[in-house]
Amino acid sequence: MTLNDFQYSNIIHRCFRCGYCKFPVDWTDVNNCPPYARFRMESYSCGGRLWLTRAWLNEQINWSEYLAEILYSCTTCKNCEIKCPLRFNVDIVNMVVSARAEMVEAGKVPKAVKDFLQNIELYGNPYGASRTNRIAWTKGIEIDRYNGHEYLLYIGCAGSYDIRAQKSSKALAQILLKAGVSFGVLGDEETCDGNETHNLGEKGLFELLANKNIKTFNKMGVSKIITLSPHAFNAFKNYYPSYGGNFNVFHYTHILNSLLKTGRIKFSDSFHKKTVFHDPYFLGRWNGEYETPREILRVIPDIELMEMEKNRSGALCCGGGSGNFQMDLLGGSESSPARRRIREAYEMGAQIIAVSCPKCLIMLEDAIKAEGMDDKLSVMDISEIVAKACNI
Repeated sequence: MTLNDFQYSNIIHRCFRCGYCKFPVDWTDVNNCPPYARFRMESYSCGGRLWLTRAWLNEQINWSEYLAEILYSCTTCKNCEIKCPLRFNVDIVNMVVSARAEMVEAGKVPKAVKDFLQNIELYGNPYGASRTNRIAWTKGIEIDRYNGHEYLLYIGCAGSYDIRAQKSSKALAQILLKAGVSFGVLGDEETCDGNETHNLGEKGLFELLANKNIKTFNKMGVSKIITLSPHAFNAFKNYYPSYGGNFNVFHYTHILNSLLKTGRIKFSDSFHKKTVFHDPYFLGRWNGEYETPREILRVIPDIELMEMEKNRSGALCCGGGSGNFQMDLLGGSESSPARRRIREAYEMGAQIIAVSCPKCLIMLEDAIKAEGMDDKLSVMDISEIVAKACNI
């Protein structure tokens, strides 16, 4: 592989490391790139990563495990795209994903990435867990298998297997049941949506996952899909159409907001908590949705909704993207993005960090424990907050 063969060879050199990619939209500091904020080394910034990629493709430096870890530390949060003032900014993340694809093709990826991808290939999830355990989250509630329902509720890997995220899955399903929404689940027939597989550069495996899911959805007559995770929402909405998968895809906050506006969800309890909302970037920067989750939170009785300094397009990523919710290549330090986010919320007096993504839920929950703030701060998915306010 040489630079001439690289898809973005004609533009990758245009990055001259001005450093804008490190900043949030309000220019308050230079720590809005998750890997750079964690390691504070230029190599881990967007500009440094692109320069190293170009040097590797130009055969000026050799591949190494360290180089691969730098490339895979990127969470694909798109802060760099938002901040870069140059015209090639729309392809910055594409360059990283494409370079990863070259490493995958050459069989040169970090062990954690290899294990993550191998588990998806073998088990349909990154945890290496049994497919039969994919419906463990439904214990205690009766949910139909999808069979001609209006919506398919797609839970995804994190919401199916992670013990903490399972609670948000159950809360969402209970709300939909109470509201009388016609929906069903795939149960143990569900498999990974492939969003992380795509962004880790495993194009072949992603194609297999996409084609398998599309075939399953079409066979069952699925036309409308509700996703728990913004990651799945992004894959189904933006990647699957290229493979012939054209579905009406909704993130669950879209559905909850509609149910609230039409009166199909009614609150019975107050929520006396100072609450901040953490923007998931696959809902925000990738898909331009910032207000729907906030609209839901604003109508919850007696909630005190505040904004963190870094919010919306300038929000700090929790660090869970590109498989880091499982691999956690950015953990192990007070400078990890999730722990920085927790401190930001605590310092402004928040009691609850509201999220709308199971990966964010996992990352921030672990960060609260690492910061020793279990008795001071909690993280809750919006589905859990709504269920509590509805006394479900």
